[in-house]
Amino acid sequence: MPDDFDPPHELGTAAFRLEPLGPEHNERDHDAWMSSIDHIRGTPGFPNDDWPTEMSLERNLTDLERHARDFGERIGFTYSVLDGDDVIGCVYIYPTEEDGHDAEVSSWVTASRAELDRSLWQTVSDWLAERWPFDAPLYAGR
Repeated sequence: MPDDFDPPHELGTAAFRLEPLGPEHNERDHDAWMSSIDHIRGTPGFPNDDWPTEMSLERNLTDLERHARDFGERIGFTYSVLDGDDVIGCVYIYPTEEDGHDAEVSSWVTASRAELDRSLWQTVSDWLAERWPFDAPLYAGR
C-alpha cells in the first residue's frame, strides 16, 4: 500500500454496507458463515475446502482479531457485509503473489442472501477501481 493511501472504512448501498471486520462482529460473523459453509465453498474464489470449516466461537474471535490487526497494520483489509446489524457476508482484500495482479480479493454472502452475491461483486469491483490503488486486482468473476 502506498503510504499516503487511506483505506476506506465504509461503503454503503441500498442493499448492504461494508465496515472493517473486527471482534465486535464475532457472534454475528460466526453465525453467518457457519450457516452457509456449503454455499460459501461453492462461491467463486473459494476453490478448496480449507475454509470455511466448523470452528468454535473462540477460534473465530482469534481470526477476527487477526483481521482487525491486519487492517490496522495495512497488511490486508477485511470487511463485514452488513444489512442493518446482521452480518450477511465478508470481503477480503489481501496481497497476492499471482503474476499480473497486485491484490487478491474474495467475497461471500450467506446462503439466505445468495441473490446479493453478484451485486456485492460488482459493487466491490467498482469500488476497487475507483478508490483503491490497484491496477489489476484478482477477484473471481460472477
